[in-house]
Amino acid sequence: MLIRQDKGLKKGYNSITSLDDESNITMMDFGILVLDEGETYEDAEGKEKAYLLLKGGVVFEWDGERAEARRDSFFDENPVALSVPSNTAVKVTSLSADTQICITRTYNDRQFSSRYYSKEDCRSEMRGRGTMGETSTRIVRTIFDYTNARESNLVLGEVITYPGKWSSYPPHHHPQPEIYYYRFLPEQGFGFAMLGDEVVKVHDHDTVVIDNVSHPQTAAPGYAMFYVWVIRHIDGNPYITPIFEAGHTWVTDKNARIWPDK
Repeated sequence: MLIRQDKGLKKGYNSITSLDDESNITMMDFGILVLDEGETYEDAEGKEKAYLLLKGGVVFEWDGERAEARRDSFFDENPVALSVPSNTAVKVTSLSADTQICITRTYNDRQFSSRYYSKEDCRSEMRGRGTMGETSTRIVRTIFDYTNARESNLVLGEVITYPGKWSSYPPHHHPQPEIYYYRFLPEQGFGFAMLGDEVVKVHDHDTVVIDNVSHPQTAAPGYAMFYVWVIRHIDGNPYITPIFEAGHTWVTDKNARIWPDK
């Protein structure tokens, strides 16, 4: 499902999905917080919460802890993020104009230690390199998942898709719901998201909700595509690895060719 945001972002919290919405299949609150310099935002909701800095300067405060970070470009710099359990309140203070933070909340009765993820903590990989003429070469950043945050109900990361290339490829699916939130460089750029047999055109600030369907993506030539990806574990069935469509996995072979001489 495509969620269009034609008017971009306004100041304050921009809700994209809400647990109060009975039609919300993601099991997540998801939105973008926009603050000017000196503005604060306090969040004491009784839900697990994850804060991902997209751009600007920020101070996070929680449980007597404090972390200050700055990120000038989500295309060029690794992310910083804060993950806290449901019993932890968070205060966010902006240190610059137009600070933007992605916020995800979900229900989770398990209590775990809050963790601040620095840029150095992020697992950044170049995937697709060396296969099929580099047509699916992209950067995948995993902030936390089941391997390093087992008590969390969330998986959080980012993808940079190069102009004219594919990501989330080979086509795959998983039963756990997922959200993609897009940004483009330049901002007038666009790409395409396949959601099963449906194809939707995505623009800057758009969001897609993915419900157990195959979901490869592609960026139009001339435009780099960035997206935040958040997966919500299912009780008793956490997300660990995707299920690849068997008919397309051959493209991952380093010797894969369409024609023998190419």
